[in-house]
Formats: sequence, C-alpha cells, structure tokens
Amino acid sequence: MKKVTDLVAELAAPAVERQGCELWDVEYVREAGQWYLRLYLDKEGGVNILDCEAVSREVSDLLDEADPIEASYVFEVSSAGAERALKRPGDFERFMGSPVLVKTYKNRDGRKEFAGTLVGYENGDVLIEMGRETLRFTKAETALVRLRVVF
Repeated sequence: MKKVTDLVAELAAPAVERQGCELWDVEYVREAGQWYLRLYLDKEGGVNILDCEAVSREVSDLLDEADPIEASYVFEVSSAGAERALKRPGDFERFMGSPVLVKTYKNRDGRKEFAGTLVGYENGDVLIEMGRETLRFTKAETALVRLRVVF
C-alpha cells in the first residue's frame, strides 16, 4: 500500500503543473494532536499567494473526490521557501554550489549545525565546504539539509 504522501503527490502533481508550479514536497504530519497535509510549491520567479490559492482550490476538490485520507486533517498549500529542505537526489543536484545548513542527530566536534557550500552528494552522503575544509555527512548522521540565505 502506498504512503499517504505518495498518493497525494500523484493526485496533486497534474493540478499543480496546470497552475504553472512544481510540486516540491508533500507532508502529512501530526502536530499538537491534529493531522496536517501540506503541499509545498516551487515556481521560477517565486510562488505567490494566488498560486497557493489556485492550487489549494483545485487539489482540495480532488482530495474530496478521491478521499485518500480517512481521518480529518488541515490542508495547507505554501511556497517551499528560500530555505527549503533538500531531500531527494535531484534537489541536491539542482542546488549544487549553494549555501546550505546541515543539522546532525548527534554532536560532531561539539555542535550539531554546520553551515557551508554544497559541493557533493554521493549515495545519500552530503559534502559541504566550510572554509578550506570539505566535510562529509553520512545519511545516517544527517537530520536535515536545507538551503541557507546569506545576506
């Protein structure tokens, strides 16, 4: 049986594309006793509120019709954001050379956050350049990798 996020992604992707956007990610999470279904969008030039509204209306109707989730949930549609999480190999390829923040599950050299430039992605391992040093983070030790906005 497919995961809820996979079912929703398959259902939502054509509607998202009709609105000129790309489906970046789908989340189905429980927070404070309530289930949330979230779609994150991306678009060349940025996602605006009208994009989110149009996608929300169309996908909401599709969700009501297909009814892939039995429990009640809150449905949200938003931009993936400038500091979006990188999850799939394609995400890492697309943003190679970009500033990122890597968060680890356990302390490494006395800390859990490392800011640098994404310079590699090999079989789930993330490589970042920090100054003149290149650090490798294995998939097992990496809690999160997200883009980082530098001012």
